[in-house]
Amino acid sequence: MYIAQEESFGPVMVISKFKNGDVDGVLQRANATEYGLASGVFTKDINKALYISEKLEAGTVFINTYNKTDVAAPFGGFKMSGFGKDLGE
Repeated sequence: MYIAQEESFGPVMVISKFKNGDVDGVLQRANATEYGLASGVFTKDINKALYISEKLEAGTVFINTYNKTDVAAPFGGFKMSGFGKDLGE
């Protein structure tokens, strides 16, 4: 889908189906984009959330929430999103 591959700004959430237990397939789809500013993981399994958050190619990964952060936390994106953490390369 176009919306799943572009860097959209605004209140946009892409929800897509996946086979039960296919975490690596979900990661492959999530990382198959040239952008990586932020992502969100929603699950009851904290171990799964931590595994996914380590593998996602995104500057910020929110777990069971979205856009709640500390202004003092490093911010930036991966790939074509932003300038990297804290405006570094």
